[in-house]
Amino acid sequence: MIKQLKNNIKKSLLILILAAVLPSCVNKDKFFLLPDTEGIDAAIWDNEGSVQLHLNRVYDVVVPWFPIQIQPDRFGVHVASDESYFPDGNDHAKAALGLVGVLGVNDVRFVGNQYRGNPGDNKYWDIARCNDAITNIPKGSMAPDRQRILLGQYYALRAVTYFELVKVYGGVPLILEQQLENSVYMGGRKSARECFDAIISDLNTSIAMLEGFNPGDGDGRGKVTKLIAACIKAKVLFYWASPQFNPTNDAKHPYQAGRWTDALQANKEAYDLCVAAGKRLMPNYIDIFRTEGTANTEAIFVRTYSSTINARGHDGEYRNRPNSEGGSYNSFYTPTVKMLDSYPMRDGKPRGTSSAYPYDETMFWQNRDPRFEATFAYNGSVYPLSGNATRKQWTYNTAVNESNGNAVYVKRFTTPGLTSGAVRYSNNLGGSGMDWIDLRFAEVMLNYADCLNETGNIAGAKDLVRQIRVRAGVIQGDADYGLGLAGSTADLRTLILNERQIEFAFENKRNADLRRSRTMHLLTGSMSKLEIQLSSTADKAILEAVTNGVMFRESLNVNDKTTYTRYFRNVTVANATYLPYNVPEFHYFYTFHNDFVNFGANIATTIGWPGGTFDPLD
Repeated sequence: MIKQLKNNIKKSLLILILAAVLPSCVNKDKFFLLPDTEGIDAAIWDNEGSVQLHLNRVYDVVVPWFPIQIQPDRFGVHVASDESYFPDGNDHAKAALGLVGVLGVNDVRFVGNQYRGNPGDNKYWDIARCNDAITNIPKGSMAPDRQRILLGQYYALRAVTYFELVKVYGGVPLILEQQLENSVYMGGRKSARECFDAIISDLNTSIAMLEGFNPGDGDGRGKVTKLIAACIKAKVLFYWASPQFNPTNDAKHPYQAGRWTDALQANKEAYDLCVAAGKRLMPNYIDIFRTEGTANTEAIFVRTYSSTINARGHDGEYRNRPNSEGGSYNSFYTPTVKMLDSYPMRDGKPRGTSSAYPYDETMFWQNRDPRFEATFAYNGSVYPLSGNATRKQWTYNTAVNESNGNAVYVKRFTTPGLTSGAVRYSNNLGGSGMDWIDLRFAEVMLNYADCLNETGNIAGAKDLVRQIRVRAGVIQGDADYGLGLAGSTADLRTLILNERQIEFAFENKRNADLRRSRTMHLLTGSMSKLEIQLSSTADKAILEAVTNGVMFRESLNVNDKTTYTRYFRNVTVANATYLPYNVPEFHYFYTFHNDFVNFGANIATTIGWPGGTFDPLD
C-alpha cells in the first residue's frame, strides 16, 4: 500500500511538471507541438490523481481570470470598448478603437510570439494539453467511469479555448489530435463553420460524458458540469447566429439557414436546465460577486480564488479600492461618459425621457436605474468599506488620500467588511479571494431573450428582461419597466444590447458584445470621462477641515443641488491626443501576428489586413 502510494505521488509530480514546465522549453518552430508524454511515462494516464493535477493546470490557463490579473499589453485589443476609459493607458486598446491610429498586424497577439506555458501566452498550448489528455486517457487502465468524467471536462475546455480564438479570428488552425514529435501541422486555417462544428461537437461530447457528474462545492466548485457545457454550447450557437458571423442573417449561405432557430433551441435547453438545477437571479444585484458557493444561486461557471490558499488569490480588491482604503484604483475601472449615460432612469426609460424620474446633468446619479447606485460610488455617496457602514466616498479632484481624476469608483468587486490592511495580495496570500464569475444565470437569460426576439417571440424576450429589471429594483411605471418603448424586434435588439452593458458592467463582456452585434464600428464621438472638480468658490481647506476628528465635508448633503454646486462642478474630460472613435469594419476579425504566420504552416492573412486572402466568414 505504501509503495503504491509513493508511485502515485511520483506520477502526480511528473505530470504536474509536464503540464507546467515543458511548454516553456519547446522550440518555437514546433508551434503546435506538446511533447509526447507517452515517451516519458505512459502510466501517468492510469492514475486519477496525476490526471487531475494535469486537468487543474488546464483550468488555470483556460478559465478567464479576474480582469487585469493577467493583462499584458497584447490583450488590450480585447478589452477596448466604450465602457472603460482604457486600461493602463494601453496603446493597443486605443488603436483597437481607432483613437491613435489603425492596428498593425503585429499589434494583435492573442496567439503570437509567446511560446511559454503561462496563461494567455499562446492558446494553442492550452489546446495541446487537452489533445494530449484526450488522446492518452482512453489508452490507460483507469476505470471507464472516471475516464468519462475527466474526458468530459477536457472536451469542454478545448471547446472554450477554440471559441475564444474563433471570436477573435474567425476561422483558425483546427488541431484536434495530439501532435507528435515528428509531425507538422499543414492544415492552415479552417473555415469558421468547420471550427464552430468542432466546438459544438466537443460540447455535445462533454454534455454526454458529464451526465450525472456533480462535483459539489468546495474543491469541486468551478469544475465543468453538464449544465455548464450546455450553457456554453448555447452561447456558442448564439454567437454563430449573431451579426459578427451572420451579417446577412443566413442569406449569404442558404444551406446554413436556421442559425437563430438552432440557437433558440440550445438556449431554451440551457435555460430549462438552469431552472431545473435551482439557478435563479440573486435577490440583490450588488451581492452577485460578494456571495460564493451554493449561496450564490446565479453563478454558473466560475474561476475560484482564495485569500488563504497559497497562490490562489488575486489583487482585484487592491485595484478596485480607493487610496484611502488601502487600494490603488486601476484605470480599467474608470467608466466613460458613454457608460454612465447608458443607464436608464428609475422606471426603465432612457435618460432624459421620463417625466416621473427626470434626469439632471449635474445630479447625474439621481433617479437612475438602481444598478447605477449598486455599481458606482460617486462623490459624497455612502460606500461601506472596512466594516464602516456609513463611510462616504469623495471623488473630487485633489481630495485628500484619494485617487484623483475619477468621478466615480466601481464598487461591485469590493468586500465591505475587509479592512484596509488586508486588501493587498502579497506573498501569494491575502486580498479578498473573491471568485470571478465568467458565466451567470442573467447572461443565460439575456442570451435566450436575444434568440426569442430574433425568432419573433418579442413577448417572451421581454419577460426575461423584465425579470432582470425587477431584480434590479426598476419601477414598473407607465411603460412596463421601460420595455413598452420597444415595439419591434429592432427596438428590442437595441434595448437588450444596452441591458447587457448595464447588467454586466465591468465584467469584461462589452468588447465581445460590440463585436458580436457588429456595432463597434458605429461608435462615434470622442472618448471622454467625467471628473468632479471644486467649484470656483469652494475652499478645499474648509472642505477638509477637521473638527472633533471629522472633516467638514462629511456634513454635506450632496443630494441637495444648491449645496452640491456650491462646492463642486462636473467636467467632461477628453484626452486631446485621442482621435474620435473610428473602428474599421474589418477589425471584427483580426489577423495573426507575423511570428505565428512565420512559424506555422499555410496560415493565411485575414481579408482587410495587408495581403489578406482568408475570408473569416466562409
